[in-house]
Amino acid sequence: MEFYLPSSNGEWMAWTSALLTSLFGLIMFFAPAFTLKLLRLDLSGGRKEGLATIRSTMAGFYLGVGLGCLIFAQPFLWLVIGAAWGFTLFGRFISIMSDKTSSIYNWSFAILEFFLAAGPLLFAFGLVQ
Repeated sequence: MEFYLPSSNGEWMAWTSALLTSLFGLIMFFAPAFTLKLLRLDLSGGRKEGLATIRSTMAGFYLGVGLGCLIFAQPFLWLVIGAAWGFTLFGRFISIMSDKTSSIYNWSFAILEFFLAAGPLLFAFGLVQ
């Protein structure tokens, strides 16, 4: 079984989104404390159990979806990763509006999430070849 590399621009967009998702998962898996700092979160009361949540729930999902897309490279998987990033972006917009958390940090991540969602979705729906 060979590792598949994309052959068109649309595939490269979707593949890059999956690669970045996998890299985010690896960072969360191997550096959960750094992840907390990057996400501006903190362990309450010095309890270390939160690191397990970063490694399991967050890193596991990112790695599973990202690597699944990279390994199998199927159109429905591109749709899944695009929808996942799209709902992540939707959640960020809801937070910006309802929690009044408009900041450079949130808008920067919103732009990143938009591109991570757009690439796979544009390719999955055939809007980019």
